[in-house]
Amino acid sequence: MKNTYFDLIDQTYYFPQEGFDLDDGYLTFHGISLKHLIEKHGTPFRFIYLPKIGAQIKKARNLFNRAIKKNNYSGSYNFCYCTKCNHFSHVVGEALKQNVNLETSSSFDIDLILNLLKDGKIDKQRKIINNGYKTDDYLKKIVTLIDIGFTNVIIVLDSIKELNRLLDFSGARKVKIGLRMAINEEPQSSYYTSRLGIRQEEMMNFYTNFIEKSETVELKMLHFFVDSGIKDSLYYWGEFQRALMLYIDLKKRSKSLDSFNLGGGFPIRNNLGFDYDYEYIINEIISNISEACKTEKVKEPDIYTEFGKYTVGESGAIIFKVLEQKQQNDSENWYLIDNSLMNTIPDAWSIHEKFILLPINKWQNEYGRANIGGISCDHSDYYNSEDFNQEVILPKYSDKDKEPLYLGFFHTGAYQDAISGYGGIKHCLIPSPKHVIIDRDKQGNIIDYVYRNEQSAEEMFKILGYE
Repeated sequence: MKNTYFDLIDQTYYFPQEGFDLDDGYLTFHGISLKHLIEKHGTPFRFIYLPKIGAQIKKARNLFNRAIKKNNYSGSYNFCYCTKCNHFSHVVGEALKQNVNLETSSSFDIDLILNLLKDGKIDKQRKIINNGYKTDDYLKKIVTLIDIGFTNVIIVLDSIKELNRLLDFSGARKVKIGLRMAINEEPQSSYYTSRLGIRQEEMMNFYTNFIEKSETVELKMLHFFVDSGIKDSLYYWGEFQRALMLYIDLKKRSKSLDSFNLGGGFPIRNNLGFDYDYEYIINEIISNISEACKTEKVKEPDIYTEFGKYTVGESGAIIFKVLEQKQQNDSENWYLIDNSLMNTIPDAWSIHEKFILLPINKWQNEYGRANIGGISCDHSDYYNSEDFNQEVILPKYSDKDKEPLYLGFFHTGAYQDAISGYGGIKHCLIPSPKHVIIDRDKQGNIIDYVYRNEQSAEEMFKILGYE
């Protein structure tokens, strides 16, 4: 009896599962034939499946609104998309189809907002949450938004000093602000307290001395964000309760404060055994806020989230071809792919992020262990499993096979293009792969088109000054 790769997956996980199935021995992604895409576009290529973005937004909204109804909660839920996660126009545009609010992180993000306004994709009533360190240029542009009529701009202060610098630019204008609370990091972190935000111990004095009596500053929001994400852990709930108690203390002093911002932090599926109870976590968030506010006799706040990775992460994938396999010693086998892993999924080597890795074909072959290597000359250009740096398990194949082995890294839609510097200079001058957009028409038929072809040598040389 042959132990095939399909047998391994079928016995280890529930398969097929959401987004992944087989059609005539080839992997499909949300009903899309990856074999067809490979034949049409070649490899390597990355793609974004736009309908998944809207599905994720609807899922979060539905779960929050159901929890609000279940707990008789009086506040509303507001979904924000943080643009830093993926700035591409087709991604932001797809999120805006769901009428999301936007969160910005830097000066150029405001230019993006202005472009969206010019193109008619947003209006001046859209809620804009300004996070990140506020350089002078960033503050000037935020004030520009207010000047041209944006009515729902909330500037989340990352430090006490930012208020004075904001007032230098805003003058007599009325501004709405939020306060970001600095969180205590997890015990294994390299530092104890996040550099982001204002210390909890300083917050009340800051409000009393600089905000409470101001005629131009209106406090609207308390913001906190746990970098490791929203998890059902003692650490997360401890930080959550600290922020919630601070909100209640501030609310007792401030009539204008009405919003509690959880930041981002919902995880995405990074393996076939992923198990996260979104419904339970959301209900716990709503019920805890409701119970605390009723106990302290304060009005329940509107809730904001800033989901980026959750919104777009599961929409993306990168497809490679295995060029060659190398047996480097008695036990170590390498599959060399046709691009650089460092360039295309930088989180995999920089912070050891894991993605769903699956073969596109050869599911009926026997399986074996392998390391995956990129074609750059860098020692770090490889991918393996999270367990003690062990090889991944993939189908075996012969170099004499007529069809090569194709591999897909899935749920890569968040951050990878921004961190790798899409379209810029790449390590070893290995080009950015072809970028394909996949959508469905009103009848549900699949549409795919090339957003940008593989980066050319001429494009790179122009950036480097060889003209």
